[in-house]
Amino acid sequence: MNYDSTIEYLFEQLPMYHRVGAAAYKANLDNTISIMKLLDHPEEDFRCVHIAGTNGKGSTSHMLASILQQSGYKTGLYTSPHLRDFRERIRINGKMIEKTEVVKFVKKYKKEFDVIQPSFFEWTVGLAFDYFSRKDVDIAVIETGLGGRLDSTNVVTPLVSVITNIQWDHMNLLGDTLQKIAREKAGIIKKEVPVVIGATHSESAPIFRQAVKKAKSKIYFADKVFHAHIHNETNPNADGLVMDITKNKQPYLKDLNLDLGGMYQSRNICTVLQTAELLQEKGFELNRKNIRKGLASVRKSTGLAGRWQLLGKNPSIICDAGHNTDGIHEIVAQIAKTTFKNYIW
Repeated sequence: MNYDSTIEYLFEQLPMYHRVGAAAYKANLDNTISIMKLLDHPEEDFRCVHIAGTNGKGSTSHMLASILQQSGYKTGLYTSPHLRDFRERIRINGKMIEKTEVVKFVKKYKKEFDVIQPSFFEWTVGLAFDYFSRKDVDIAVIETGLGGRLDSTNVVTPLVSVITNIQWDHMNLLGDTLQKIAREKAGIIKKEVPVVIGATHSESAPIFRQAVKKAKSKIYFADKVFHAHIHNETNPNADGLVMDITKNKQPYLKDLNLDLGGMYQSRNICTVLQTAELLQEKGFELNRKNIRKGLASVRKSTGLAGRWQLLGKNPSIICDAGHNTDGIHEIVAQIAKTTFKNYIW
C-alpha cells in the first residue's frame, strides 16, 4: 500500500453519519476499547486535555496547543475534520504526521482491525494515540469529534476536561433538547478531573454541576472569571484581534494579540486561559510571556487554517470553516456593513 491507497482505504471505513446518517451512531465505545487493548493502551502513555463542545473547540484546541508549544512542551494535537490533508488531524508541535507513519500503521494493523471493523474515526483515534505514545509527547490536546460520552476519544483520562459551550448540535444523534445535548457532552467528565465550562447557560449549567458532583471533581465557568474586551473591531480586512483580558474584574493581560479573527474568539480565549491556569496548578510552567507569544502565533505554531482567515483584500475573501453559525453571521454582517451604505442587520 502507498499513501494514496492507504487514505482511500481509510475513507472507505466511513459508516458514520457522513454516509448512512444516525443509524451509524454507535451506542458504546467497544470498538475503541478493543483498539486500545490491541495497541497496548497508548492512551495511558501521555498526559492530555480533552475538549468537547458545540462551537469553538477547534480554535480552543489550537490556541492551547500553541501556548504549550511556546512554553517548551512537546505537544500532540488531535482535531477533526481536516480541510485539505488527512494528516492535519494529527500533529506534534504543529507538524503533521508523516505519510510513512500513516502507511506503516495501517499495514501493521489492518488484519487485526478488520476483525474489529472500526469506523474511519476509530481508525484515526487509534493512529493518533499510538503516534503520540511512540513519539513520547509531553502533553496532547484532544478534540472530540461528535458529542462526548460516546465519542471515540473518550477513552482518555485527562488532566483537565473542557466543554466550550452547548448549543443545538446534531439533535438527531445527541438529543432534541439542550439538556440532553449537555448530558452527552458531560460524558467526558472524569472522576476527580477538573472541568472548564466556556459558556454558562441556564439549561446546561445544572447538568454539568450534577455530573461534576457525581465525579467528585471541581467545575470552573470561564466566562464567570475571565472577560475579554476587543479594542480593534474585526472587519473583513482584519486578520487578528487585540484585546484586554481581566480576571475577576482585575487587569490580567493588556493589549493581548491573537492572530485569529472573529469576535467569537473573545469567548474561546477565556476558556483557554482558565484551562492554562489549571495546567499550571498541575505543574506546567505557562507564564504570561509565553501565553502572549503562543496566542500571537497560533496559525504559525499549529497550522490552523479556516478560522476567519483572510484570503484576499480586493475583494475581501474570508474563510471560516468552523462549526459556528455566530461566526458565519458575523462575516456576513461585517462584509455588508463595509459594502453597502444603507445597511440594516
